[in-house]
Amino acid sequence: MSKKVYCCAQFLPKPGKEKALFEVLQRLEPNTLREDGCIQYIVTRHITSPFAEGNSFPIVFNEIWADMASFEAHCQRSEIATFFAKYCQAEDGLAEDWNVCIYTDEPTDYDAPVL
Repeated sequence: MSKKVYCCAQFLPKPGKEKALFEVLQRLEPNTLREDGCIQYIVTRHITSPFAEGNSFPIVFNEIWADMASFEAHCQRSEIATFFAKYCQAEDGLAEDWNVCIYTDEPTDYDAPVL
């Protein structure tokens, strides 16, 4: 059974703050990539294509974690909590809105092999 956790963390910058928010988010990458259980952690920005015209926040973290415990430990790190407090929740922060969602690659009724 797969225990991986896939996270998409989207950020909507305040007007004129996209570059600054992207740079702050990039600074979170090196330490997070050192964490046990971090498989992928990369901040991306939305680009246009006639083949991908969906709606999205302009900045998205694409994350893969080995398991739920690793993801939850990451969320509780001081650096991550400070980021959300300073740049998302604070009145003078850089983000107008954010959306963090996690996913699994397992079907609902997956019949995992018994080891």
